[in-house]
Amino acid sequence: MNLRENEMARRSGGLAPWRFWCLLLVLWGVLEAAGFRVEMADRTQTVFLNDNTTIICKIPGSPALDISTVGVVWSVKRKGSEEKVLLFEYYGDHKKAYRPGANISQEKLKNGDASLYLPAVQLSDAGEYFCKVVVTPEKDEKSVQLEVVDSVNITWEICLQKAAQPLPISEGIFTGPHVQNGDGTFNVTSYLTLKSPLEDAGAMYQCVVSHVSLCTTQRLNLTLSGTGKPLSGRVPYSMT
Repeated sequence: MNLRENEMARRSGGLAPWRFWCLLLVLWGVLEAAGFRVEMADRTQTVFLNDNTTIICKIPGSPALDISTVGVVWSVKRKGSEEKVLLFEYYGDHKKAYRPGANISQEKLKNGDASLYLPAVQLSDAGEYFCKVVVTPEKDEKSVQLEVVDSVNITWEICLQKAAQPLPISEGIFTGPHVQNGDGTFNVTSYLTLKSPLEDAGAMYQCVVSHVSLCTTQRLNLTLSGTGKPLSGRVPYSMT
């Protein structure tokens, strides 16, 4: 076995070169028969500012992959730009993130999942994301749009006659997840549960809503009825 064959055997986990290439040929045959392709989300993915997200990119019906033979390249065309910028690349023993925190799971890649993880997404991360997967000699590339939106901020306050200004409330608050409507807007519901409603009967509570799309902070006034039922406010807002 010459030096080149020794190196090939080392990279293939000790297999003789002819066995290594046979395994690759079998793998390529399965992928080709299945119609090698990558799949991403059918529509735009939306993520809220500062949230973590995973941009889906998978090889459907993929057999177990030898990831030493797989290459994955992620790039992006950010909003307002036609330049494709490299975000992340992986092949063999090489793995490099050009966007801080960008990563793929090598364990999931073995099962054909090349999805990209992005932490603490910023407005500048919005754009068209490209996922290219290579299993020599096969390759495919798809793209999906990523929209980044500011989340709405909801707080609660109580107005008492003895206080000159509304007082912030920190307990008994539950704010649900953002729900997308069919017309492109979102809504979120926030609840305030009171421990002793009779003590503050007649007090006025305020649901305070702030968002980048609102010119001024919105306040919804609610007066306690004394029934002990939770107060709630449902706030629709546009995220464009």
